Amino acid sequence: MSLMPDYHMHTPLCRHAAGEPIEYAARAVELGLVEIGFSDHSPMPRDDFDDWRMRYSQLSEYVEKVEAARRAFPQLTIRLALEVDYLPGGEEWIRHLASLHPWDYLIGSVHYVSDTWDVDSPFKLSEWKKRDPFEVWSLYFERLTSAAASGLFEIIGHADLPKKFNYVPKEDCTPLFRKFLEAAKKADCAIELNTAGLRKDCREIYPSSRFLELAFAAGVPITFGSDAHAPGEVGVDFDKSLAAAKAAGYRKFRKFAGRKWTEASLP
Repeated sequence: MSLMPDYHMHTPLCRHAAGEPIEYAARAVELGLVEIGFSDHSPMPRDDFDDWRMRYSQLSEYVEKVEAARRAFPQLTIRLALEVDYLPGGEEWIRHLASLHPWDYLIGSVHYVSDTWDVDSPFKLSEWKKRDPFEVWSLYFERLTSAAASGLFEIIGHADLPKKFNYVPKEDCTPLFRKFLEAAKKADCAIELNTAGLRKDCREIYPSSRFLELAFAAGVPITFGSDAHAPGEVGVDFDKSLAAAKAAGYRKFRKFAGRKWTEASLP
């Protein structure tokens, strides 16, 4: 039985990743993966919004880079996708992006809890010291719930991202998780098991085991991603994410093509 596809991988166009898609694909073949997906950070309406995503003028270049990887490795199924930031009021922009190319899926992510603060930025750690963690997590999950409810995404990325730097509320966040998961279930939206958390201060997969148990109980489907920003990170720690999925009760996961899903059995 084949390994799960790695659906969360980046390219140098986002300005904080190394290695071309062909190199990521080569690594995937080495690992025995039969399917991967590129989901680089999508442009914002303003190219100067931040410095960690591709510019609007680079979208066609991004697509061509993925196509080049497809030509180089015809034995590997390579999906074309985007990781799209969800900001309240930005729905029309997301619909516009969705119309531009034949995407296989869109990953909806929340990084910003305000117009200027991306909570996972190592350059803005001082912002955490000004705020109560539960307040930040509440704002984050309010936006993440709206992202799931929007129906604009097939997958929600790194669902408990605010834990990255170990700023975790003392309060019980279960109600926040449950509200989000209800929205995801209603919109038929998957969440990913993202192994990048194991490489961050929190040293934990996104989402946590408790969160994942709640997701399974809510009937929310899953996908898998490494959030690779270099070829050596492709498929990394997938053994751990597979074990976490099974421990939570999952036996199936979703695959995507042309923004339609099929279900497959876990290895």
